[in-house]
Amino acid sequence: MSDSVRIGQLHPAGAAPIGIRKTQAAETGTPHGVKFQDLLQASQLKFSRHAEVRMQQRGISLKPEQLGQIMNALTQAEAKGAKDSLVLYRDIAMIVNVPSKTVVTAMDGKSAMGNVFTQIDSAVVIS
Repeated sequence: MSDSVRIGQLHPAGAAPIGIRKTQAAETGTPHGVKFQDLLQASQLKFSRHAEVRMQQRGISLKPEQLGQIMNALTQAEAKGAKDSLVLYRDIAMIVNVPSKTVVTAMDGKSAMGNVFTQIDSAVVIS
């Protein structure tokens, strides 16, 4: 038998696994050569350093399913042309740059009360 298969390997020996092979399109960055890592990063919610500090100070933490709900809301806001949104999720208020999917700042309900939010073009309320 000339082709061997090792544990965890589903391709003939000597052949690169799918996803590792490079195509000309992937090397040149053309639309057909979009890298998986770029797609993955574009689909994740990011937090600025300022937002991370504020969340830590205010005891705010989000579970993966909550991050998913927020990302879904941002996708809808982006479809409507939003650039900077106030996202209200339960008792958390966040200012999010929609194109980069980056939380700029975050506060709990107590901190948000009485605040005026400026430099936003939309608001998203998630229950």
